[in-house]
Amino acid sequence: MSASQPHSSEAIEAALEQLSEPGRLDQAQREAAEAAPQLQRILAQALEEGGWFDSAHTEAVRSALAEVDPLARERAIRTLVAEETRVGMFIGVAVGLELFRVLEGGSSGAADPGEET
Repeated sequence: MSASQPHSSEAIEAALEQLSEPGRLDQAQREAAEAAPQLQRILAQALEEGGWFDSAHTEAVRSALAEVDPLARERAIRTLVAEETRVGMFIGVAVGLELFRVLEGGSSGAADPGEET
């Protein structure tokens, strides 16, 4: 099965299980650390283009900070941080998948100009 074809749920689950093995991500982490500045720029661009941190995000930050009750404020900030982490991971995985496709010489995720979307 090539990188451009979809994978079964079972194949994805098996691959994720392999990734959880101790030490499995060591080399990938070293490579990601070396590419961190470029990856950070691409991530920021993707987040901006996707509208993930627009005025709604700014309002959510202000709302969390405005909570009078300290426990409610802490809960709101923790929720906001968790949501930001999930979004960042989601976009980061998308960037990683596309990077893999490019490195493997495959097609990008973008539609061809003559292709219907």
